[in-house]
Amino acid sequence: MSDEQSPVSASEARSLFAEWKLAPALVLAVSGGPDSVAMLWLAARWRRALKDGPRLVAVTVDHQLRPNAQAEAAAVKRLARTLGVEHRTLKWLGPKPPTGVPAAARKARYSLLLKAARRYRADHILTAHTRDDQAETLLMRMARGSGIAGLGAMARQSPREDAIIARPLLQVPKARLLATLDKAGISYVLDPTNTDARYTRPRFRALMPLLAAEGCDARNLTRLAGRLGRANAALELMTDGAERFLAIRGGGQENSFDLGAFNALSEEIRVRVLSRAVGRVATEGTPELGKVEALAGAIEAAGKASASAGKSDRFRQTLAGALITVAKGRIRIDPAPPRQGRGTTGRVQSSDRASGGG
Repeated sequence: MSDEQSPVSASEARSLFAEWKLAPALVLAVSGGPDSVAMLWLAARWRRALKDGPRLVAVTVDHQLRPNAQAEAAAVKRLARTLGVEHRTLKWLGPKPPTGVPAAARKARYSLLLKAARRYRADHILTAHTRDDQAETLLMRMARGSGIAGLGAMARQSPREDAIIARPLLQVPKARLLATLDKAGISYVLDPTNTDARYTRPRFRALMPLLAAEGCDARNLTRLAGRLGRANAALELMTDGAERFLAIRGGGQENSFDLGAFNALSEEIRVRVLSRAVGRVATEGTPELGKVEALAGAIEAAGKASASAGKSDRFRQTLAGALITVAKGRIRIDPAPPRQGRGTTGRVQSSDRASGGG
């Protein structure tokens, strides 16, 4: 058996979960599928080996979308009990949307998991995303034209409201988790929606064997995501420095920049600085990347116009509920006044999030 298909050992499990050994409690998101059941099994073995480890609470979300969901949650509860782990089933109640069900179900799932984390005073929610999931996420975001931040795909840990989403299995191939369960004799369920071609992720999943034959396998895609994540972290540090530079040039005024100093920055840093500034006062959600790029280009053009004899640098634009103005060599970003009517005149149009994610 190759290393890519061998069961996860007890010593490896200790390494996978080690950074959370001092946490007071951990919520484990366990659907009943192979990945999350393997995470439950490995976490329980790891916890037993500790003298005083965190409290483990397995949470299964019943989305009320499939007739077998209740029985599957009951099976997870039985397994958790045999492993000495507490278990709770939470239900997504109320009407379901006619379209966009996966996204709505994901939002509801995290909302319920966060509720459980608060109840059990857990700072971390562990999910069972694998290396295969990371590769699929990267492909999906590439297809949407995401920026560098989005192409960094999923991080091992990421904040979400008042908790941290942790992904201990993010570098582990799914095949190894299946081998782990087979060796332990633990059963699991297979969600039919995971292969339903009506949804985006299953369609990308079906492409993976063809891509792997060309060298574009999960290992290489995950390596690419890691490198892009590293590049994004470096760019974020550069953006921090650019904001400090602009604050000095602007006399310490937040969201007010010298136009010449702003346009002297590299294009990527201008976009990031502008995205942050708009995001601080936005009232209509996260500004989209393409719209911020267009806005940065328009501000640059205003600066060039002001450099020409007889031209004015006056500029006024709205984005995501923020008002961006350029006048007398300065850029200002303020909350936009309430809109009159439903028109979108003067708004920059495009199609991706400024975070680059999805």
